[in-house]
Amino acid sequence: MEEGIDIVVNNWAEVQAALFDHSWNDKINRFRSNYVYRGSWSKNHQLSTSITRLGDQYAELEPHILRNFRKYAHSNAAPGDSIWNWLAVAQHHGLPTRLLDWTYSPLVALHFVTQDLSKYHEDGVVWCVNYVKSRDYLPMPLKKALDGEGSNVFTPEVLQPVCPTLRELANFQADEFVLFLEPPSLDARIVHQYALFSLMSEVTAAMSNWLHQHQELYFKVIIPARLKWEIRDKLDQANITERVLMPGLSGLSEWLKRHYTHKYLNSDSEPG
Repeated sequence: MEEGIDIVVNNWAEVQAALFDHSWNDKINRFRSNYVYRGSWSKNHQLSTSITRLGDQYAELEPHILRNFRKYAHSNAAPGDSIWNWLAVAQHHGLPTRLLDWTYSPLVALHFVTQDLSKYHEDGVVWCVNYVKSRDYLPMPLKKALDGEGSNVFTPEVLQPVCPTLRELANFQADEFVLFLEPPSLDARIVHQYALFSLMSEVTAAMSNWLHQHQELYFKVIIPARLKWEIRDKLDQANITERVLMPGLSGLSEWLKRHYTHKYLNSDSEPG
């Protein structure tokens, strides 16, 4: 697999090849991918975090937002008082943070490419990032923490002893870096979506820009607009739906609404 390139697929078979053909692991003689995936309905979307949408002062606002979230949400918090648990809880409940959502599942990423029927006139994208290779850019204390666990991603329990605050994360080294964090199983949605988060060492660091400087770490699969309906229908057949990925009445309602919407009702293209 070539890194740092855009792979434009033309059919369902090419989608599967692009997302799965890199997953063979010679060391264990198994298909175990080193990549994580993030799907978007538009190929033009960059990896921008929700906190950057608060305006020019978002970097200064980050500690205040988190402090107030912890103050008012304490009774509903995840076990423990780790900042990394708090960040995961905050992101999960829609608070603007520096975290980005990823999944270990290429099919779950495809779901988010095709979830919004009103965007089927635009080409989508799946970002594919080698989270194992991204370890090479971590500061040595963080590498040692992962080595001690025999892991390639952090959990709050692993990260907290070596880095208890966001400020200390930025102070490890001058060069920016990314780390991947598996959240606690806050609810079934995180479990079913096979989810994890990324975060940059600085809140002002843009992951898209960082990846462009390290092109060996990623590639993108471009999903043409004309393929979205086929992919959506085949994901539904494979049971990759809102009903499964977002358990509860809201997810069920979203699935039923989309499932029974006429193909051309929310599309800019009409049958020809």
